[in-house]
Amino acid sequence: MLTQQPSQIMALIRSGRVVNIGGRPVLVTKPNPQTTTRRSDSIKLALAFAAIYLVWGSTYLAIRYAVETIPPLVTAGFRHTIAGSVLLAWAVARGYRPRREHWIGGLVLGGLFFLIGHGSLHWAEQHVASGLAALLIATEPMFILVLAWMTRQQRISRLSALGLAVGVIGVAILTGVELSAKDMSLVGLIAVLAGSLSWSAGVVITPKLKLPEDAIARTAVPLVCGAAMLLLTAGVTGEFHQLHWETVSLKSILGLGYLITFGSIVAFTAYTWLLQRCPPTLVATHTYANPVVAVLLGWLLAAEPLTPRVALASIAILGAIVLIRKGEKNTERRVPSRASGKTASLSECA
Repeated sequence: MLTQQPSQIMALIRSGRVVNIGGRPVLVTKPNPQTTTRRSDSIKLALAFAAIYLVWGSTYLAIRYAVETIPPLVTAGFRHTIAGSVLLAWAVARGYRPRREHWIGGLVLGGLFFLIGHGSLHWAEQHVASGLAALLIATEPMFILVLAWMTRQQRISRLSALGLAVGVIGVAILTGVELSAKDMSLVGLIAVLAGSLSWSAGVVITPKLKLPEDAIARTAVPLVCGAAMLLLTAGVTGEFHQLHWETVSLKSILGLGYLITFGSIVAFTAYTWLLQRCPPTLVATHTYANPVVAVLLGWLLAAEPLTPRVALASIAILGAIVLIRKGEKNTERRVPSRASGKTASLSECA
């Protein structure tokens, strides 16, 4: 109930803050633009983190479905060609113009990230469960730490060293049973680890490359370059001759479509957007979530075994990542970064 004098009420009515409802003056609170903006930003942040947590975690299962009837390098090549072309067109529309040094950097990262990193992952998922592949990809922070130490870009703290030891134990638990196997599963596990190592090398070398300043272009150029190399390799290895569209299942087509739309375009865009607005260590927490999502989805939707060995290896590997992250933070507090332009954490995504 309003207690102002009639003259004050009339002034409020003229200003639009009071309206007559049922013959009674009612005070109407106008929305605060800053409050609306904060709420909108919070929603965007929540959706972006959902994309890199849930979508990237689910892409491992989508890859498994896609490569069931589509050759793996063709799958990865088509996926990155379409996604990279869309993102590059978007960047060009925003004013980006590629330069020669951008293409050189894109070729280097495209080879490490997508030709070897994703190419080996797509191939391996013909023989390895999607949840196991995601757990092995989670070793990437360990490889980054070792490679950065070997190139004198980073020190290894005691906590990080403990994390490395725990991570090695986790990988041993995960792969130990396969050492006596005579099928292709062991080769697949080694291929996933090789891909993780290649992606890690790309992360370490990225600060030395001349890449676009534009965030979308920075993602698009390596994608396009990697896609070209994947398709070329698929042609050389005869995968296009193995592709028969009449035998491609609906599940594989839907898996490929999901990888293109959500795994690459949506999640990559969300990732680059988050890196511009949040601390890299916060964005990098998707490294913890992705394997958990992948293991659970593989168990729920693809009947992949969730054994005590997998659970124990998951705890060890994720625990190793936590220890390494904390060790990195402690090192950063003691030693100021000498490279102010160091690339933010680029944890591997499928």
